[in-house]
Amino acid sequence: MRLKDISNKILLAVLILLLNSCDKNFLGITPEDKITSNNFPTSEDDIDFLLNGVYNELHDGRSIWDQFLFGFGMLDGATPNSFNWGNTDVSKIGNGSLSTGDTGFLTFRWTKCYAIISRANYLLEAIELVELDEKDKSRIVGEAYFLRGLAYSVLVETYGGVPLIEATIAPEESRELSRASIEETWAFVISDYDKAINNLEIEAPEVGRATKGAALGMKMRAYLYQNKYEQVLEVVGQIEDLNKYGLFSSYEGLFRLENENNQEVLFDVQYIRGENSQGTMHDQFSGIGTGSFTRGSRYVPTQDLIDAYEMIDGSDVDPENPYEGRDPRLEFTCVVPGAYFLGYRFPNYIYPGGAYNHPGCQLKQFSARKYQIEPESELPPSGQSDLNYIVLRYADVILAKAEAIIETNGNINEAIDLINRIRTERDDVKLTALPMGLSQGEARSQLRHERRIEFAFEGLYWSDIKRWDIGKDIYPYEVLNYDGGIIETKFPGGYLDYYDLLPIPDSEISLNKNLVQNPGW
Repeated sequence: MRLKDISNKILLAVLILLLNSCDKNFLGITPEDKITSNNFPTSEDDIDFLLNGVYNELHDGRSIWDQFLFGFGMLDGATPNSFNWGNTDVSKIGNGSLSTGDTGFLTFRWTKCYAIISRANYLLEAIELVELDEKDKSRIVGEAYFLRGLAYSVLVETYGGVPLIEATIAPEESRELSRASIEETWAFVISDYDKAINNLEIEAPEVGRATKGAALGMKMRAYLYQNKYEQVLEVVGQIEDLNKYGLFSSYEGLFRLENENNQEVLFDVQYIRGENSQGTMHDQFSGIGTGSFTRGSRYVPTQDLIDAYEMIDGSDVDPENPYEGRDPRLEFTCVVPGAYFLGYRFPNYIYPGGAYNHPGCQLKQFSARKYQIEPESELPPSGQSDLNYIVLRYADVILAKAEAIIETNGNINEAIDLINRIRTERDDVKLTALPMGLSQGEARSQLRHERRIEFAFEGLYWSDIKRWDIGKDIYPYEVLNYDGGIIETKFPGGYLDYYDLLPIPDSEISLNKNLVQNPGW
């Protein structure tokens, strides 16, 4: 059975592992009425149920917040890539107005990650109670460590050092935990990924399961986010030795249902269309839709992002025909004026007084296209999009290697060759190749530009801005409407360095006197 085809049995596993409400007990890590070892687990099926329950925590199709566990395009609303209307946590992160009392994004990431950790810990203990084939046991243990490492990587990248929990504990114990340092938390992440790598195979028994390549890829990203470039190169070499991954032939096709789980995907979150909350609401909160709020646009591309896309031949943009001859990834990522989307010519059908189906948004030029399901005849019911979200793909491996070569004073021409693969190797993206002989600074600038364009609306730019320490260079940033008026100024007083780490939610600190808030908050 594929993970994509999650059955009602998995939902039963979720009920079996039902955790306490996270707003009642710090971390929400243990159930009050946990089924005991006297009656559960007793079989391999029970262990499979527990494992599926951990995977199920990667998303929650019942709410918009499931899109923020690993990024999704809406997190670009916290960057100059897009404008996120509605005074959401993401827009506040992006404009410098966030507070510790905001309860959406901050609370969700914290509690969801600890739910994954709790379930993984329970599984690692429960598996010792059941006799399993050693190969199957090794795989399940590897998947549990992978998922736990994934959760801790999101926590440390967002909040810094956090409490490290390696076993199931009682609620009263959770209220006494202290934060580990950032270095200790990252080390814990690497340790979990190493355990996963040692236990997982190159191929998974079911589509969507963690593999050795997925664990290596996330370990690579963990080092990348720490700017540990020598280690990045070492892990990239191990990924290349698997001889499994490569660029998919079509950039546009990467984000189509018919091409899911292709050779570029190292790990993705699986979704299924249906009424059991196994789909995603991503398309409901993005894209231009067909005139109904249920397909409204929560975030829209900025002119700054649009301007960043090059001409195919390297020439200047023609102001009279600004969308002709541009990098094809522009129209694969964004809906631009004159384009057809879901059978409509954009933006002619926008009703008077509003744009993107919301009167508060005045960016009438553009909308998001990536991760939208087309054509209209294939649109899923609202909240049931079955298009997988790619957490890590091989283009990231290529660009991580190029960045690591540049930052370790390696062969710059080798790095440029890697960047040019992204620019020229796909059937539908053919840009002028970058020249050889660039300086380190020039190569660094090209690398950072390429990452921004390649991963636009995939939620990675926020992390890149922080780790590159460029917030002070790109803010304040003025978001302009179609008439050139200012809608919003992001960080009007300049970037606040303490935003590199977001605050631990007030609700969590109030339950544990040992939690110390991040500086500046």
